[in-house]
Amino acid sequence: MNHRRGSARGILTAAALLTIAATATGCGQTISGSAYPAGAGTGDNVNTKFDKLLRECEIVTLDQVAEAVAKGSYPQQSFYGAVCMWDLQGAPGGNAMVTLNWYETGALNNEKTTNDKLGYLTNNITVQGRRALETRRPNDPDSCGVSAGAADQGVIGFWVNYRPGSAHADPCAAAKQLVELTLNLAR
Repeated sequence: MNHRRGSARGILTAAALLTIAATATGCGQTISGSAYPAGAGTGDNVNTKFDKLLRECEIVTLDQVAEAVAKGSYPQQSFYGAVCMWDLQGAPGGNAMVTLNWYETGALNNEKTTNDKLGYLTNNITVQGRRALETRRPNDPDSCGVSAGAADQGVIGFWVNYRPGSAHADPCAAAKQLVELTLNLAR
């Protein structure tokens, strides 16, 4: 039994020494030059206030969201972060929710693959002359998403969710209209 403890202790010691040696080698490099703050000395004016990070959430106006999803409703920004979300008060049959996603390095084929893995129903459609995907969850007539290639690169998409079972317009038509507005504004 003591022989096993000694072997284990030896292995742990060797692993610890190897880790220390690897760390010292990686941290022991000297890089020539001088450190400068972002944008210093380049002539470029770098915005370090990060005040425009969520500008994509303003690609469509609140009035445009209301017009596309539920005329007479009142959209309110509910979340800005990895996605942009709006809650619509006064939509037909109750409240609604709109979500914008914009993946700068995304691709429609990846969206289609993900939709298939989730068991969603996806159809190819055309928006502003380009291929797009219309996506529905099975047995959910109250929500729909439309995704298209962004004007420059990546993928944009809107999901429209009405309250389940409510009387409302076609969520796919609303999502498609929002994507059309986004592609038109992004040109």
